[in-house]
Amino acid sequence: MAQIRPKYSKEKLSTRVRQLGRAISKDYAGRNLDVVVVVENGFLFGADLLRCITVPVVCHFVRAEMRDVDAAGHERREIYFSCPTGLRGRDILLVDAILNTGVTQDFLLRRLEETRPRSLRLAVLFDKPDGRKVNLRAEYIGFPSASNYLVGYGLGGREGFYRNLPFVGLSRERAGGSSGSGTRAKRKARR
Repeated sequence: MAQIRPKYSKEKLSTRVRQLGRAISKDYAGRNLDVVVVVENGFLFGADLLRCITVPVVCHFVRAEMRDVDAAGHERREIYFSCPTGLRGRDILLVDAILNTGVTQDFLLRRLEETRPRSLRLAVLFDKPDGRKVNLRAEYIGFPSASNYLVGYGLGGREGFYRNLPFVGLSRERAGGSSGSGTRAKRKARR
């Protein structure tokens, strides 16, 4: 097992998640909120964040899968996920742990927009803008981060280890399972 150096303590994470929950609750005061949590990396952050949101919430869970496919002799990577139903005219918050390249979350947000929601926003625990491949930004951000090797608090290292750590730490090994995603910077939030 790799040596894990703590970077964000359990207390620091808890404080920031409570702050995000208060901000989200204020922004959606008097409304219902559909929260779509991306598992695997976002499950602990999503659970703690949901407990800090005080407006009525309906929970949905999605798992984005990357598959390498060969289409007419051209290899490409495709993203698959099943979109929750019944979201037309509703306020949706997509929750994930890390916004890195933005490719996967951009795809998820575009698919969620097809449901014609009232509003659509993104909350992430960590934002890594240096890795961005698409023009995305989250409306709710826990911490800016430059590290590519964060593990713990739901974030898995190689082979999925370390998700159970109560803190987020730095690992020397390359982390696995990162969805690398975000929200479109110019996305119009329908109110």
